[in-house]
Amino acid sequence: MSKTIQLVGFKVGKEFFGVPITSVKEIIRMPEITPVPDTVDFVEGVINLRGRIVPVIDMRKRLGLPLDESLKEDQRKMSRVLILELGGKIVGLIVDAASEILKLSEEAVEPPPELVSSIGAEYVTGVGKLSDKLIVLLDLTRLLSIEDMKKVEVMHKRLATGEDSLSGKAKGALEEGAGRQTP
Repeated sequence: MSKTIQLVGFKVGKEFFGVPITSVKEIIRMPEITPVPDTVDFVEGVINLRGRIVPVIDMRKRLGLPLDESLKEDQRKMSRVLILELGGKIVGLIVDAASEILKLSEEAVEPPPELVSSIGAEYVTGVGKLSDKLIVLLDLTRLLSIEDMKKVEVMHKRLATGEDSLSGKAKGALEEGAGRQTP
């Protein structure tokens, strides 16, 4: 009898992805994001999640997928943020859409092909076949390497300690957002 893998499925651009359900704490609507200067390019900024400052990563940028400038503001509002816990740190991933929980048997997962479409093969653990679509399974520890997480943590500490010249504005916006708790 084969083992079942549970994933949270999401879409970025035209690609379908899956990450282990155990890493996903919640999925929220796209909140207001406070930009943070001098950080890595794929970090969109930070959000206030019930009083907690959470760095948010744009998955399009992280995966090297083209940005769709034609997306209207309404479509951007349809985006979701996956709130993940990785190595004891909370981080958000901006995705175009999040789907239901996916269940795949281990037999339905194949190793990544040598040429994995437009995303970096180093982030892919496999490709799952689910009825009529393929789901690219991502390795979150590679996607958000220790080095990347350290950069995000430094940014987070700068904000918290006021070392950043714009941190007062950013902190004010975040604290103001605390009154409008993110669902």
